[in-house]
Order: sequence, then C-alpha cells, then structure tokens
Amino acid sequence: MKEFTYTITDPVGIHARPAQLLVAKAKSYASAVTIAKGDKSVSAAKLIGLMSLGIKQGDEVTVRVEGADEDKAFEELKTFMKDTL
Repeated sequence: MKEFTYTITDPVGIHARPAQLLVAKAKSYASAVTIAKGDKSVSAAKLIGLMSLGIKQGDEVTVRVEGADEDKAFEELKTFMKDTL
C-alpha cells in the first residue's frame, strides 16, 4: 500500500466535474484507490461517496492506493491531484 496527503487548492474544492474526473481516473487502475478526509474514507471510484466527504479548498486528504499497479497509480494520482485539484 502507498499513500500520500494533499491539500486541496481548487477554490471550490472537489465539486462535480473534478470529482467525475477523479472517479474515472481511479477506475482506470486495477488497484483500489481510497480518499480519506478526517476519519471518513471512501472509494475514489464511487462518485456519491467522494461527494459525501464535502471536500473544500484547504482541506487535507489522504489518498491510499493498494493493488497490482499501485506504483503507477500512486505517481499518476499525485500528478492528477496537483494538476486538477
């Protein structure tokens, strides 16, 4: 398992459009991808779960990746978060 933390910089946080992009990205890996905010953790492949976290600008999230392609997923998700959120 690999994980990293990221502070959301997007002025409106994780709203519908970037959430859909993140879900699509998470689904493209064989590895399980989870996003945690505080004590709540959800699958990054589930839009409703992701939106239920209510992630706003300045919130710190933890991204966990575990599975067959976790090295690739870890690096690509770090880049995605920096470029998109």
